[in-house]
Formats: sequence, C-alpha cells, structure tokens
Amino acid sequence: MRLVSYFVLPLVLLAAAGAAAGQGLTARDVGPALATREQLQQALVRARQDSHAGAVVTLLRTRLDSGDFEPGDRIFVRVQGERELTDTFAVGEGPMLGLPQLGAVPLAGVLRSELQHRLEQHLARYVRDPVVEARPLIRILVDGSVAKPGFYAVAPEVPLADVMGIAGGLLPQAKVAGMRVERGGAEIWSGAPLQQALGRGASLDQLNLRAGDRVVVPAGRVGGDRAFQILGLLVSVTAAAFTISRIH
Repeated sequence: MRLVSYFVLPLVLLAAAGAAAGQGLTARDVGPALATREQLQQALVRARQDSHAGAVVTLLRTRLDSGDFEPGDRIFVRVQGERELTDTFAVGEGPMLGLPQLGAVPLAGVLRSELQHRLEQHLARYVRDPVVEARPLIRILVDGSVAKPGFYAVAPEVPLADVMGIAGGLLPQAKVAGMRVERGGAEIWSGAPLQQALGRGASLDQLNLRAGDRVVVPAGRVGGDRAFQILGLLVSVTAAAFTISRIH
C-alpha cells in the first residue's frame, strides 16, 4: 500500500431543481461533514415518503443498524504524545480496531461520525485525557474506463466524482452516463439519480457507500459522452486535503 496526499477539488455543477429529493438527499445533506445518526434518521424518514427511494431506504437502514465499518477498512489514528498509537490501522473481523497494547475497540454499529468519540472512550481507560484524531478510509474498487483501475482507500468526505481523478482520470471512451455503483454484484446507484448525485458533488459518505463497493465506468464510443465529461469535471478553486491510499 502506498500512502499519498491528494488535494480534492469539489465539483461545481448546476443540479436540476428537486433532483435531490428523489434519493432522499437535499442541499443541506451536501457538505464535508460525516453524517450523524440523527441526520441519517431524518434522511430515512424523508426517503420513506418517496415511493421511488426504496434503494436509499435500504442503504440508510443498513448504516443505522450495522454501522459503517467493515473488515479491511483503514483508520488513521493520531494520539497526542503516544507514538505507538499514531499510525494507519486496519479494521479486523468483528468489526474491531486493534490498537497496540490497548486491545480491540469494537466498531459494530458505529458510524464514521461516531468513531472519534468511541476511540476517546476506549483510550480514556488507559491514557489520561487522551487527545485523539481519527480519520476513517473506505476501501473502494474503481473499475472500467479509468486510467488506473483498482482498490483505493479513500476518505469518505471525498466526492464520488473526484474518485475518478484519484484513479487516474477517465479514458476517452468512458461512458459517464452509464456509470454505476455495485454492492455484492447488485446495483445500488445508477442512471439519473447517480448523475444528479455526481452533479451535486455528493461524497461517498453522503451516498452511504461502504468498504467493498464497486464503482464501474463502462466504455462507449470514443467521444460519445464528451459533453457530460467536460461539464462534470468543472471544478472550483477551493481545495481540501484528504489522505488516500492505493491498495496494490
């Protein structure tokens, strides 16, 4: 695994009015913060009121019931004054996070937004007034018409559209309109809802993605989808730093 620093440029696109409602997302859902349990519960209520948002209801219920962490996820942890506890650690079966000399931290049912508090609670049993920083990474497979297909451990705040840049960018024959996200072989995002989410700059967290999800960019005729590519890759000048790793 090779760790690199990547500057994420949030996408700027004009989304159609009301497009967010179809997937249980509104403008207030779009932002850099990780979703809290209360926000997910509110999004679930909205999604249940939309007869076309059944897939989103399932994604939200899974997050609320099972949490966000899967074996193979990576979490960067920094504990002030504790060198052995400052590193990138892998999530193991359980799921749990094993820390040197401090045992395993259970992560079943824990959301990404709850991770830091969970670690602080655990470390407080061994370290007085611990100062903890925790950054979760999601293991995502990017496949199809991108320059560098493969598994990437990506910060959940990263917009899905920027994941294409992380994977080396789209190839000329990439058919962005046919892009889809799969989980266990089943499509969980595709078509107009996914294009609208890309346009809003929705992040992996806002799309309720988790470890092992597969982003597929199919191939079409060269230049056939160029207009959408040009529009979809307009970026703002505001940049935010995230940690990303390529898994070989």
